[in-house]
Amino acid sequence: MLNYYYSDTISDFLAKSQETIIGEIVINGRLGHINTELLAWEGQIEILKDVLRDYDGSIYFEFSIPRMGKRVDCLLIIKNIVFVIEFKIGEKEYLNNNLEQVWDYALDLKNFHKPSHNQILVPILVATEAKTLPINIITTSHDDNLVNPIKSTSKNLKFCIESVLLFFVENKMIDAQDFVKGSYSPTPTIIEAAVSLYNNHNVDEITRSDADATNLKVTTKYISETIDFAKSQQKKIICFVTGVPGAGKTLVGLKVAVEHLDKENCNTSVFLSGNKPLVDVLQEALTRDKVLNEKLKGIKLTKKIARESVKTFIQIIHHYRDEYLRDPKAPYDHVAIFDEAQRAWNKDQTVKFMQQKKGIANFQYSEPEFLISCLDRHQDWAVIICLVGGGQEINTGEAGISEWIEAVKNKFPFWETRISPNLFDSEYNALEAIKKLQLKNNVVFNADLHLSVSMRSFRAENVSRLIKEILDLDSGAKMTFSNLKDKYPLVITRDIKLAKKWLKEKARGSERYGIVISSQAYRLKPLAIDVKSPINHINWFLDGKDDIRSSFFLEDAATEFQVQGLELDWACVVWDGDLRYSSNGWKSFSFVGNKWQNIHKDIRRKYLINAYRVILTRARQGMVLVIPDGDIEDNTRQPEFYDSSYNYLKNIGIPVL
Repeated sequence: MLNYYYSDTISDFLAKSQETIIGEIVINGRLGHINTELLAWEGQIEILKDVLRDYDGSIYFEFSIPRMGKRVDCLLIIKNIVFVIEFKIGEKEYLNNNLEQVWDYALDLKNFHKPSHNQILVPILVATEAKTLPINIITTSHDDNLVNPIKSTSKNLKFCIESVLLFFVENKMIDAQDFVKGSYSPTPTIIEAAVSLYNNHNVDEITRSDADATNLKVTTKYISETIDFAKSQQKKIICFVTGVPGAGKTLVGLKVAVEHLDKENCNTSVFLSGNKPLVDVLQEALTRDKVLNEKLKGIKLTKKIARESVKTFIQIIHHYRDEYLRDPKAPYDHVAIFDEAQRAWNKDQTVKFMQQKKGIANFQYSEPEFLISCLDRHQDWAVIICLVGGGQEINTGEAGISEWIEAVKNKFPFWETRISPNLFDSEYNALEAIKKLQLKNNVVFNADLHLSVSMRSFRAENVSRLIKEILDLDSGAKMTFSNLKDKYPLVITRDIKLAKKWLKEKARGSERYGIVISSQAYRLKPLAIDVKSPINHINWFLDGKDDIRSSFFLEDAATEFQVQGLELDWACVVWDGDLRYSSNGWKSFSFVGNKWQNIHKDIRRKYLINAYRVILTRARQGMVLVIPDGDIEDNTRQPEFYDSSYNYLKNIGIPVL
């Protein structure tokens, strides 16, 4: 398929009639005759025919930006410049959302369209009836040949183009055909991927297709084959999928859930997560998108009705559990995908909850045992997919993946188990449980069940490796950082104001940024960060720059509980005295009353380090670490609580802001 609706040399464009050009747009776009678009196209063509009379080059209308599901009004290639032009016919103001729109188009090309990586991209917003402003050609601190959006009217567009060409004058010429045919390898956020899946049942167009990304397709294919095998052979199978932070485990789970919605043949699936903020944010994003799409069709749909249909696709695991506590029948779904399965409760936590909250006195299952028992009610076949994050248990009672393996061994001997070999790694703490399982159950190991490459940061895949090495006090962190520092901006400072300024300078267009902290960071109040102040994670992740509850305002900080499974483009991680570096290993503390107390229990120390693992792996594009100076006059914020961690990170090579 063409990634544009119209293309031509500028000379041929000038020679054709307006009617011919619009006809080609309509035919190539398979649009029919759309009256709402005709006036806009007519206005654009009229303006460009006047502006481009003295130029040679190539022109493209409705150039596709697949990850965003949008199209650029006009892509113009003249000499060594790619102009990304968005027209607002009849508009009298340069509205912020319109500027953000054209900037996002240019950013998407710069980040994900290979030929754009090294080209000069100039986004221009043409508000045809606006006031003429001076032309400021400003490149950003990213040094990536992307110019800040230029504001233009229809009358001074030619002067804008001429000014840019003079500013970047050189003999190099862009081959337009090579440019438009170049590979496009986007990396969507989990929110973008979920919306695309829910709407189209397909994410191939908006996800990377390069060698590093093939693992996603291989894993999804293997799981689908496992489901088909279980159904045809009337078997019950449980799969354990591992992956580094940001590798796409949740995306794999959502894709499998969507691909198995065959209700007529009893082949339905459900995506389940115990991560309430993740489910809340995804459900709200899907609901808002569904309401908006129906509105564009002229159909009024309430959020309440839209949300009900969304809930059949993605659910809170505890709602699912409670439903089948009440109902003894087999679940409607034959396939259940459990996201972040390592966070399921152990037996003690589950029994305690059932007694205190549900009034069930004799409950004798761990959460994994009960969830498997629900699918085991099927007389024919069932498949459970456990998506496992290593070293990400962050809350009391979270059992880790060994609890699932123990449950299969002790209660479900007829279930076949398919396991990623990486589950043997120390961070999963499942080695002994797997060895015992092999003595009783049919166990199959397959490397296709491991996602080895982080897809969260499209700038540098080794960010998760760096964070693991930092938290493991691994000397290899210096070399890892050295290899990624030119691709992934990572800086350190002791000044929260400098950090906020850096974030705002780095983020462009609608790129989301925010402050993240450990849930034990109780002494950041002097920095105007109060961990006890509740945030609404939906507003924080989804709302815009005009909403004080959003992450953009840098007033509310999110903890590991609100951000696990989600992501930001740019993050400010503020480090408190709860985790302190020492040459003998990390020292962990909790704030009780009016002082820090040593954490002695290994499990609680593990939770704290995992909390930092989560907040340090949220940023797709770059990160600033803030480690305060402390205050010698405050016994709870002594400089020594912070200095060792600051010096450790600085010695890795992280530059000081």
